[in-house]
Amino acid sequence: MRSNINELINRAEDPEKMLNQVLVDMKQQLIEAKKQVAIAIADEKRIKKQWEQEAAKAAEWEKKAMLALKAGDENLARAALQRKGDHDEVASQLKDQWEAQKNSVEQLKVALRGLDAKIEEAKRKRNLLVSRQKRAEAQRTINETLSSINSTSAFDTFGRMSERVTQLEAEAEATSEIGGVLEEGSLESQFKALEAGNVDDQLEALKRKMALTAGKSEDPRQLGSGRADAKSAPPPRKSSAPTT
Repeated sequence: MRSNINELINRAEDPEKMLNQVLVDMKQQLIEAKKQVAIAIADEKRIKKQWEQEAAKAAEWEKKAMLALKAGDENLARAALQRKGDHDEVASQLKDQWEAQKNSVEQLKVALRGLDAKIEEAKRKRNLLVSRQKRAEAQRTINETLSSINSTSAFDTFGRMSERVTQLEAEAEATSEIGGVLEEGSLESQFKALEAGNVDDQLEALKRKMALTAGKSEDPRQLGSGRADAKSAPPPRKSSAPTT
């Protein structure tokens, strides 16, 4: 839960996204400012053109007044001068408006250049801040990884896995040893079977030998010779030594 909350906070205050949005807003303001400056320039040009037209009309009525004087018609000349004065008055007003509009346009141009310069500066700062943000995030990730690696739980896991692997190796060796014992027992049983067969053969040979020996001991010639030897043997002599 804490991790999710921190993630939401980080997303809400992501410097890169916020700076990008600020730049988008500043660019939009620059576009609107350019439109206003363009309108102001157009107004300046329109007023200047009107002023020039009124000035030209005033100059034209002045020529007409001069032409009337040359013709000797002072009333016509006076009327022409009256019209000239009207155009001079309008031209004067337009000139004042044009000069004021021109000053405003110059100020707007300066402000526009300043806004454009601030946007470029904001872009550079944005790039620097985003780079710092990336480095900070990378450093934080490295620190968290190191903290996780240095924690006892990680090494405890390695210890448990090491014991588990040792147990598996021991079980494998025991299985191999049991297989060898079984194989050795099988071989021993086979050899014991062979040895049992040899004993039986030896027993049969011994029986035959005993039967042959018994047959020889029952020969009549050997029995008679034995008795004659017993009869012909002299009796034992008594000792003549005195007794004490």
